[in-house]
Amino acid sequence: MHLRQDIQRVSGSRPRLVTDQKKLKSYTLIAGQIGKSPLIDRLIAERQIDVSTIANQWEGYLIQVVRNPVEGVDQGLVIAGTDRRGTAYGIYEVSEQIGVSPWYWWADVPVRERESLYIHRDTRVVDWPRVRYRGIFLNDEAPALTNWVKEKYGDYNHKFYEKVFELMMRLKANYLWPAMWNNAFSDDDPLNMVRAHEYGIVMGTSHHEPMMRADKEWNRYGRDFGTGAARGDWDYATNPEGLYDFWLQGAKRNKPYDSIYTLGMRGQEDTPMSEERNIGLLEKIVHDQRQILGKVFDDRPLSEVPQVWALYKEVQEYYENGMRVPEDVSLLWADDNWGNIRRLPTPEERNRSGGAGVYYHFDYVGGPRSYRWINVTPIAKVWEQMNLARAYNADRIWLVNVGDLKPQEFPTEFFLRMAWNPEAWQKERLQEFGELWAAREFGETYAREIAALVQGYSRHNGRRKPELMEADTYSQHHYNEATRVYTELAELSRRAEDLFQKIDPQYRDAFFQLVLYPVKASTAVSQMYISTARNRLYASQGRAEANDYAQKARELFTLDADLSEQFHRINDGKWNHMMSQPHIGYTHWNNPPANTLPALAHYRPHSEADMGIAVEGGDDFWPAAGNLALPEFSPYGETSHTIEIFNRGTRPFDFAVTTSAPWIRVSTTEGTVKQHTVPLSVAIDWEKAPAGRHRETVDIRGTGWGSAKVQVHSFKPDALMAEDAQGYVETDGYIAIDAAGFTNKRDGAHAGWEEIPLHGRTRSSISVFPVSDRVYEDPAHAPYVEYDLTLFTSGQIRIQTLAAPSLNFQPQRGLRYAIALDDGEPQVVDILADLSKGAWETAVKDGVRKSESVHRVINAGRHTLRIYAVDPGVTLQKILIDTGGLKPSYLGPPQSQFVESRPGKIPTLEKKP
Repeated sequence: MHLRQDIQRVSGSRPRLVTDQKKLKSYTLIAGQIGKSPLIDRLIAERQIDVSTIANQWEGYLIQVVRNPVEGVDQGLVIAGTDRRGTAYGIYEVSEQIGVSPWYWWADVPVRERESLYIHRDTRVVDWPRVRYRGIFLNDEAPALTNWVKEKYGDYNHKFYEKVFELMMRLKANYLWPAMWNNAFSDDDPLNMVRAHEYGIVMGTSHHEPMMRADKEWNRYGRDFGTGAARGDWDYATNPEGLYDFWLQGAKRNKPYDSIYTLGMRGQEDTPMSEERNIGLLEKIVHDQRQILGKVFDDRPLSEVPQVWALYKEVQEYYENGMRVPEDVSLLWADDNWGNIRRLPTPEERNRSGGAGVYYHFDYVGGPRSYRWINVTPIAKVWEQMNLARAYNADRIWLVNVGDLKPQEFPTEFFLRMAWNPEAWQKERLQEFGELWAAREFGETYAREIAALVQGYSRHNGRRKPELMEADTYSQHHYNEATRVYTELAELSRRAEDLFQKIDPQYRDAFFQLVLYPVKASTAVSQMYISTARNRLYASQGRAEANDYAQKARELFTLDADLSEQFHRINDGKWNHMMSQPHIGYTHWNNPPANTLPALAHYRPHSEADMGIAVEGGDDFWPAAGNLALPEFSPYGETSHTIEIFNRGTRPFDFAVTTSAPWIRVSTTEGTVKQHTVPLSVAIDWEKAPAGRHRETVDIRGTGWGSAKVQVHSFKPDALMAEDAQGYVETDGYIAIDAAGFTNKRDGAHAGWEEIPLHGRTRSSISVFPVSDRVYEDPAHAPYVEYDLTLFTSGQIRIQTLAAPSLNFQPQRGLRYAIALDDGEPQVVDILADLSKGAWETAVKDGVRKSESVHRVINAGRHTLRIYAVDPGVTLQKILIDTGGLKPSYLGPPQSQFVESRPGKIPTLEKKP
């Protein structure tokens, strides 16, 4: 049915559906399941098609053009599947190839019409999934998805789920945990399960809903079916008979359908079963649940009934403390709800017949704060973690919590495509995935730019989820951080807006949903918090323009609301309610009842002229503080720093600027300040500046007694030291290096450090590939990367690494690397040395784990930093070398200048690419 509709959407012609091969025309499409289609089986027997590659593959398919497949047919496009889902996937593959996006309905992606459809005569495609069960979990679905469903469908019935099933099949998914907050899939509509089976979707229930019974069914039917008497508590210790019968009914109800039975038990509404870990009781529960399955499925071995034990949150502790289930039960390991996998199979566990899988999250309700509104998961993060899962044979089930589904289109598709074939989507193709996705949805003309926009906003949200944003997240004082982020987002929004105007109008609804809304909404929320911080800072300094930033924050808060309403109006209100999830104003783990504007400061300036002076680096201002200093200047650092001249009153005033040294340059020497700050750019003429360290002043005279004297510290190495400089050069007391900017490396016999493009908060990340169980206890044999440095400071220094917040996914092992300066003894550093709850919360909020080592520099000059592999899974993003001047900031300073030394020439400065 869908293929016929798709062909009609594309070509305008609806093909006939026939089951009698005598009625086939000259050109035809033949689809069928191997072993159940006589025509397909005859083509195999006659060797017109070769299905040997997929003969024993789960859900495999062959698509091939065959000449004269049957009498009267010149050419046929044959789709042969190893089972019914494989056949369907082959059919949907054809739909996608002719121009029907899997998201044609869910994101209003237009179908590109064509006058003719052609298939290459040599077409032959063979494919099958590498992960057996690939699925999504609709979760945390109120208010957005639930209100939308109730408005459009009345409830979570089969009409709604048919749309979900179709999307899943088009994305080659096959496993669903349905919405369950206030719903019960099989009980809400008896046709839900029937339609799922017809579509080929394997149904399950979530990690805390055993035996195909929804949590809400116990609330509805926690009574004896015969007498109506109360059946007791949700507690197997006190009410085993009631729960046994409840679960038995679930198994009987679902016997005719494809299902995976969740075993075990948690408390109601996704809480721990009890305060203590009663392993004996949980073993009894699993035993009895399998006894139920044995009774119900008495026509087959129990090992052929798919079962899963979800090792979620505290349930993993049962396993780690010795509890085991029969080996035909799949172990579903979970992440920490923040995209970091907690555990993967050991070499011994990889031999279990039931295999293992991963339950992953794009959405979560819980601490340290819920995140439910928008896509916050870069696909590079998904790739890095799920590549570990693949390497450690956790490939029986890949399931991801997609929340409301609608805001998570891009990462959901990547997760499912990677599950289908992880080898096809290696890290080097992450950028390409985005471009291919954009080209399919919007055409090739703007595909690269659209991919950059989607990667850009999702990467920004991956730095810090919007629900976790605070006014002080990005530093107002150091490394121009808040301004850089604000400007970066403004440019992202400008590009998205420009493209929205350029793109063919038929694509605008889809573009708004998939690109423009998430870019502009992410920008608005972040800029609102940055404006709030600027308002509070300026009010504390008594700046007349403090209220301007309060107004800016209000406007951005309103813009966020307006964007949501615009989303709800597109396509005649098709997606009303979908962006109604509150996401501004969190004060604890749970979301506020409505978006809440952050508290803003109000400043009432007096009616006189009153000069104030502030500089980069802190809250202090003149005249309240008289000892202001700019960050140190260096030929290897930022070319300029800024002094801000502002008015604490409302009457304009004039100012004049002088310097204590002729080689200090200022952008202006006089001017007038009205209500807005006048920035004064300060730079050094390095041709004229003397070598060594110097302290000079910039003198600013305006209103009041005396003048503001701002210290200017400069350091210029002498000619010999400058000629010897090479690599990353110290300035202002630090060196900052993106981990992928190594200057040299040594691979091991079978592995080496490699870059993961687009991963992390800034440039990228590095990790050791291929992933294996190899632990390098001896640095002499370990792969390493080197960084050339030039230090002007001797003595004790601290080296901080920013790493992905990965967890110790193998028992009895941390995440260690070794680090050495020059010929020093390598120090082994465990990123997970602190496994406290507080350290974990900080790591997942920040998106990095910080670790530190201390080193001693005997002499200033050239040095080499070397980082060795120890444990697999360590993923480094940034290296910060603190020689005494590193200032606090969220992202760390931008990468330091790199000096490329050339024999016989003066060293040149550049940013290491």
